[in-house]
Amino acid sequence: MEPMETRARRETLLGFQPPAIGPEEIDAVVATLKTGWIATGPRAGELEERFAEYVGAKHAVTLASGTAALHLALLAMGVGPGDEVITTPITWPASANVVVHAGATPVFVDVKEDDLNIDPQAIAAAITPRTKAIVPVHLAGQPADLDAILALGVPVLEDATHAVESVYRGRKIGSIEGSAAAAFSLNATKNVAGAEGGILTTDDDELAAGIHELRLMRRKPGALYDIRVAGFKANLPDLLAALALVQLEKIEEHAAVRRRHVEAYDAAVAELPGITPLARDPRDVHALHIYVLRIDPDAAGAGRNAYRDALLDENIATSIHFLPLHRLTFYRELLPDQQPLPVAEKAGDEVLSLPLSPAHSDEDIEDAIDALRRVHAAFTA
Repeated sequence: MEPMETRARRETLLGFQPPAIGPEEIDAVVATLKTGWIATGPRAGELEERFAEYVGAKHAVTLASGTAALHLALLAMGVGPGDEVITTPITWPASANVVVHAGATPVFVDVKEDDLNIDPQAIAAAITPRTKAIVPVHLAGQPADLDAILALGVPVLEDATHAVESVYRGRKIGSIEGSAAAAFSLNATKNVAGAEGGILTTDDDELAAGIHELRLMRRKPGALYDIRVAGFKANLPDLLAALALVQLEKIEEHAAVRRRHVEAYDAAVAELPGITPLARDPRDVHALHIYVLRIDPDAAGAGRNAYRDALLDENIATSIHFLPLHRLTFYRELLPDQQPLPVAEKAGDEVLSLPLSPAHSDEDIEDAIDALRRVHAAFTA
């Protein structure tokens, strides 16, 4: 194959996933500051209404983080000591940490080879009388195989922190019938960036009420107060809700930018042997939250770590989604009898994520592509 012409190396570092913040977000935050109400109040309430409408859920509860959304949902579902919760090892630690915080035991099972989402057959084999819930993760924005998971008859709490725009078989993530709840993130890197924060959606009135009670103790002026549960300080301030509201308004605009950039990446990596993006099911709408590659060291001339370092030398920041949780120190020590998970372990050595954000220009993505071409050419020469 003839070598392709590429652009010159970048002069400055291309950030991995900067938030796309414009004057509208700044104006919304300033306007909220001027109201004198910056803690949880009307903006958070408006975000709950707007987000519930967006995903088609009966309830949306704003929280301090996506982690808090998962944690409080597990508690409201009655998960506690002696229980087991099945989840994937290919995720950020929060997906399993919340199980530990609830006093239960995480059970890691293997993932599918094509999209690295949790494998329903592996879940079925891991269910025991102690299994209280399943926490699938919609990795990178690709919905997990929910029909097969829900058919197992165990309560499902979706980790939808990558999946705000995702649609599974024509059904919007966040309002899937049969799922107990879905937890979303408003972290600065997410598709709806509120700096920090989370949202829990559910159609279950009792579950929503339980999360409201766990989230924040309220006092009415001039009234005595009481509590029924030992809750948490896990509420979302109006300052962050104001930012997220503007981001929600821009969701289609930003999604169009990410689609264009993903198409450019797809076309480029198709010409690079040994470099393959994760599968995206054409039956679903992928949120395109992150662009994850798998790097085969034999065909690509070098392994993931070498590519990461070489791209950084080209001023292209990358990330890893994810290192298998059962290999990390805390979970190795917590679960000494953990069985090997070969698909997840192999993927953990191969995955590398390229920059993807609506804050990036088309030229930024071309810089990343050209850097990847140069690195690939050097390693396969």
